[in-house]
Amino acid sequence: MKRTIISLIGAAVALGAVTGVAAVAAPDGPRDTAAKGASRLPVERSALLCPPPTSSEVGDTTYTAFTPKGQGGKAGSRGTAGLLPAQPGKQDGKGKSKGKDGGQGAAAQTDAKPVAPLKEPGTPVTATTDRADAPALVGAADGSLAPGWAVQQTTSVAAGNGRGLLGLSCTAPETDFWFPGVSTGKDRQDYVHLTNPDNTPAVVDLDLRGKDGPLKSASGENITVPPHATLPVLLSTLTSAPAQDAALHVVAREGRVGASVQAADAKLGGDWLPAAADPAPGAVLPGIPADATAVHLVAVAPGKEDADLKVQLATPNGLITPAGLETLHVKSGMTASADLKDLTKGEAGSLVLTPANGSKAPVAAALQVTRGKGDKQEMAFIPATGPVGARATAADNREQGSTLSLVAPEKGKDAKVTVTASAGSGGGTPVSKTYTVKGGSTLAVEPPRPQGLKGSYALTVEPAAGSGPVHAARTLALPQGGLPAFTVQTLPDDRGTVVVPTTGEDLSLLTG
Repeated sequence: MKRTIISLIGAAVALGAVTGVAAVAAPDGPRDTAAKGASRLPVERSALLCPPPTSSEVGDTTYTAFTPKGQGGKAGSRGTAGLLPAQPGKQDGKGKSKGKDGGQGAAAQTDAKPVAPLKEPGTPVTATTDRADAPALVGAADGSLAPGWAVQQTTSVAAGNGRGLLGLSCTAPETDFWFPGVSTGKDRQDYVHLTNPDNTPAVVDLDLRGKDGPLKSASGENITVPPHATLPVLLSTLTSAPAQDAALHVVAREGRVGASVQAADAKLGGDWLPAAADPAPGAVLPGIPADATAVHLVAVAPGKEDADLKVQLATPNGLITPAGLETLHVKSGMTASADLKDLTKGEAGSLVLTPANGSKAPVAAALQVTRGKGDKQEMAFIPATGPVGARATAADNREQGSTLSLVAPEKGKDAKVTVTASAGSGGGTPVSKTYTVKGGSTLAVEPPRPQGLKGSYALTVEPAAGSGPVHAARTLALPQGGLPAFTVQTLPDDRGTVVVPTTGEDLSLLTG
């Protein structure tokens, strides 16, 4: 009996440590032995990883960090948020890797000054670098700065392979990622950047899929990423045959990593390809620019069954079926692609993929979108993304160049959202505006800007209670001469809150 009581107390203490809110109270009043559901509370800690921005000698990078205003952290706790350089890792030619110190890798450079440290929610902070050897960044936020902490990495490359505008929302560490739309073709140079935020090594497998199935390569297995280190892997080294319209699966079998793909095209410039939403029977890909001159879809069916997808474009006036592409068949373990050309016809839109012919097989999908013509073309990627949920954030917006796309993918289910422009990094007063998106349509707007804006600002998107589902993306266009340089970031839920189970006493655990 004594051992059982000690175990019960230990379990309660552990739960309290994890949630920060659980408590075990003395039985002063009437007992309620049943747990009464759960509560959604602000997270107390967030982690983000930013890959090395560029190796170009003519690249300039801006980091923009932001936490929305709201309830978070313990009473009286201001919190901290900042990013520190990670150590570079090196492959040793045997599928292994090692840190800069040649052993287990060194810790993040804690003697360095934090990059873009936040002081308070509601006001973004920026930092810039023009270093060709700028490192990956590993960061964390706690207290009032943790819920919804976001960092945008925006790089302008003036010339060379991969020139243009490269944008990425720095990612949280995970164990599983899908990247439809990668390529090992002769015109592309795609690197996956793996960053380990933890104190122990991560072991990662890289699996490439093509239109005929898996692209076998022993060099993609058992890759070690040292603690607090980053490791780039050129995808063309993972296969002997060039593969267009491929999909990359990143799995951390030990530990966790941040993963992002940097794609550079000889003709179309470069951008970051973020991971797509977890495979599901359907997908929403929001934010195709109105002036897109080419749209290319790549999907992969990772399960054991083929997938059939109904393809629709959510226009400002409703859902339509692209000419000549009513459905897309994706074979199990393989990729399928479709060239949608300039399907938007001058109106912004979003691609909506839904199961067809009774299909239940999960898929992951992404779009490669091109603007411009001839030698003045620029590409960006739009991966499938989840709904906004409670709140989503785009951290880096300028005086000009931002377009916010909102899509309510389900016909008959309108979405109502409030969009708030934060204070500027150098000054300005927040402004909010409410939009209604008709079910089955896309609404593309020039978002509100802070009054008296100085510097850059953040956008937060918050659906109203009872609103239909809404997906979002932000396009940032910063032309470089005659080049229509742009980048698109999807806006999934910021995971600023977490469901915490309500605890209660159950003395029946002590019996038996």
